[in-house]
Amino acid sequence: MADGLRKGLTSYGDAGFSLFLRKAFIKAMGYSDDALNRPIVGITNTYSDYNPCHGNVPQIIEAVKRGVMLSGAMPMVFPTISIAESFAYPTSMYLRNLMAMDTEEMIRAQPMDAVVVIGGCDKTLPAQIMAAVSADLPTVVIPVGPMVVGHHKGEVLGACTDCRRLWGKYRAGEIDDVEIEAVNGRLAPSVGTCMVMGTASTMACITEALGLSLPMSATIPAPHAERFRSAEASGRVAAAMAMAKGPKPSELLTAASFKNAQVVLQAIGGSTNGLIHLTAIANRTQYRIDLEAFDRLGREVPVLIDLKPSGEHYMEHFHHAGGVPKLMAQLGDLIDLDARTITGASLRDVVAGAEEVPGQDAIRPRDQPIKPEGAMAVLHGNLAPRGAVIKHSAASPKLLQHTGRAVVFESVEDMTLRVDDPLLDVNADDVLVLRNAGPKGAPGMPEAGYLPIPKKLARGGVKDMVRISDARMSGTAFGTIVLHITPESAVGGPLALVKNGDMIRLDVAKRSIDLLVDAAELDKRRKALALPATPEWARRGYAHLFNETILQADEGCDFDFMRAKGK
Repeated sequence: MADGLRKGLTSYGDAGFSLFLRKAFIKAMGYSDDALNRPIVGITNTYSDYNPCHGNVPQIIEAVKRGVMLSGAMPMVFPTISIAESFAYPTSMYLRNLMAMDTEEMIRAQPMDAVVVIGGCDKTLPAQIMAAVSADLPTVVIPVGPMVVGHHKGEVLGACTDCRRLWGKYRAGEIDDVEIEAVNGRLAPSVGTCMVMGTASTMACITEALGLSLPMSATIPAPHAERFRSAEASGRVAAAMAMAKGPKPSELLTAASFKNAQVVLQAIGGSTNGLIHLTAIANRTQYRIDLEAFDRLGREVPVLIDLKPSGEHYMEHFHHAGGVPKLMAQLGDLIDLDARTITGASLRDVVAGAEEVPGQDAIRPRDQPIKPEGAMAVLHGNLAPRGAVIKHSAASPKLLQHTGRAVVFESVEDMTLRVDDPLLDVNADDVLVLRNAGPKGAPGMPEAGYLPIPKKLARGGVKDMVRISDARMSGTAFGTIVLHITPESAVGGPLALVKNGDMIRLDVAKRSIDLLVDAAELDKRRKALALPATPEWARRGYAHLFNETILQADEGCDFDFMRAKGK
């Protein structure tokens, strides 16, 4: 039987009085005894005027409440932190763990038998799932859904792949001030998350593959009526879970489900951020993400979703083609179909219900992929002893084996000041290097890995260069870009030893990234290296906690004390 209002009574030394007081105060809201005696489904409210990705959350909440009440349970909405990618200083990743802690503690602190978490913008779904795993209460995840596409001069636009592409054209002088302003008003024509395979869409697909959300929930466009019908159905499922006291995340997140998530991550041309978030989620369970195994999967799993930035289509096309259920059907034996979902059904049942859409080309058959290998490769070498990542499905093939001269930027600020300097010594064959942009060094590992092409080269027609950093990159970005170099330079990683003019060799086929400097010279540089002192910003509050306990990218950038015991 559900605990309802009796769960987690405030400690006054008298349990009867605690319940009496709780009921007395909540009745001030106008609730009846009938309502208060029912199982409770908590619903997170992540709406914010700063978060256009979550602009449809109020309607989603109303639909969830309807589903909960139609099933005989009591919905209780509560607020948590809301993080919007382009509004969070210094970066949304800096705040992900804070949102995870906030959400976890509010789930624990307030009486509820099940919880519905609603999120979408890049770091919100990961934060909420991290929280749900740690709280281990029956949880339904609802993604807010992607925007619909925009249009400009007869061309379909997708935020934010086309944000970057068209801004690049503007930097190169191919678009004037008037046109870039027109584009600015057309890139995001509705509320919702980016309608390309950025981090938000990636995490929504991963969530569905993990069995934590309803089938098709990853891809339904944010403004569509179907989004709200799915939310109502999610409310019904949450009510049933509240009454049954399960299944809990610990029952659904198994070795098989985590492997399924990795297969889907590779097959959708997913964001590199997805790997960090999935690692953080897994580290809160008894499982972990093995980067070597993930790379091996990438050699077996083709990219089947023809979506920007790896392909041509957008999320609404993926949805109308059959969504994640159809993708998993096409993946065949690469998916463990016995994995369970929140409804009690298995992925086998989900796949059996996948829609067949004649003529669609957004979801390719396994023998006709858009890329023969998965989205991402894991690199190692003397520059990245614990690994680095490249999204080679969105890179220039001719640059996947490349040796070039290092052009080093000491920080994001240094890059901003110098990258467009006409006197910068740089050519198209060089390798742009950014350091001190990792979890501690930046802080928060910003999406600065998409180093801009120096303006003098962009205006000469250069569209891509090899770029390497300890930063992250938006999943919406295209380019031959090596990210998450671990350990980061701020903690003494080899990236801190690179000098202007050093030669760097990238060989994706061999999964290697190396600094072509002999070991004796590197040892000499290492001995002379002085690590930065604790900065002023990191001496109090959340910033202090972050600086003292943040893990590296290969461990998911969670706080070291938040991992499951034994990690």
